[in-house]
Amino acid sequence: MKITGLHFLLTYQCIFECDHCFVWGSPRQTGVMTIEQVQGYLRQARDLKSVDWVYFEGGEPFLYYPMLMRGVQLATSMGFHVGMVTNAYWATSKKDAVIWLKPFADMVEDLSISCDQYHGCDENNSIAHIALAAAEELAIPVGLIRISQPENVLSKNSQGQLPTGESGVMFRGRAACKLSDQVSHRPWAKFDSCQNEDLRTPGRVHVDPFGNIHVCQGIAIGNITEKPLKQICEEYAPESHPIVGPLLAKGPAGLVKEYDLPHHKTYADACHLCYEARTALRERFPETLTPQNMYGIY
Repeated sequence: MKITGLHFLLTYQCIFECDHCFVWGSPRQTGVMTIEQVQGYLRQARDLKSVDWVYFEGGEPFLYYPMLMRGVQLATSMGFHVGMVTNAYWATSKKDAVIWLKPFADMVEDLSISCDQYHGCDENNSIAHIALAAAEELAIPVGLIRISQPENVLSKNSQGQLPTGESGVMFRGRAACKLSDQVSHRPWAKFDSCQNEDLRTPGRVHVDPFGNIHVCQGIAIGNITEKPLKQICEEYAPESHPIVGPLLAKGPAGLVKEYDLPHHKTYADACHLCYEARTALRERFPETLTPQNMYGIY
C-alpha cells in the first residue's frame, strides 16, 4: 500500500456535537495526541518517502493550539504540504481570527472550514465567513466544507476526504443514529459496494491519538505504537482483512452475509449498513473496529 497523505486526528474532542459527525466529535470525547506522538508519526511518514500531504484535523484541532502549531511547524520543516480542518469556533472577529491564523501563514497550503447548518452557519454571516476573510487576508489557501441536510443527501457526492463545496451526509457514526431516519431507505442487499472509500489502494490514512491507523474511520489496519507505519503499509492485505475483505468483495451487504449478521430490511445508504454491521462485529474484532470513540462510547 502506497499512501500520499497522512491525516492526524489530533483529538476526538470538539466544542460542537453535530448530528452528522462520523467521528462522534464532542466536548465529552477523550483522546488527545502529544507533541512527542506527532513528531514520531511525522518521522515515520517521512520514512515512507511517498507521503506528500499531512492534514491536522479532529475533532477540533484548534482546541490544542500549541500542539497544532508545533505539528504544522514540524511537518513544514520536513517538506510536507500541510492542511488543516476546523470549525473556526475561534473566529469571534476578523481581527482576532487574523491573530489566530497569522502564525500559519506561509506554512498551511489548505485550510478547510466547516460551514453548514450543523455548525450554525448561514450564507452571509457566521464565524466561518469571518475565518474565511481572515485567511484570505493572510493569503492562506482556504475553502468551505458544506454538508447538506439529510433531505438533499442523494443529490450530493461524498468521496473519502470531504472536498471543498457541498457534500452529502455519510450515514456513519453519529449520523447513522441521528439522521438516518430522515431520508428514504433502500433494501439492504442493494448496498453491494463501497463508493466512499478506496479500500484496496487508499491514497491516505488517518492516525488517531491512540495510534490506530484507519483506512476508513473506525476500521483499523494496525497500530503505529505497536508496529511502524512503513510495516503496516507493506503488510496491508485488503482481501484478507476481516472487514475490508468482505467490503471489497460485495460491499456492506457482503459484510452482513459473511458473518450472518442480523439486519433490517432497509438502510439510508451503504455507510449506514456498514456502520451498523461493524457495530455488531466490534466484540469479535476489537483490535480492528476501534477505538470505541468512533462508535459513540466515551
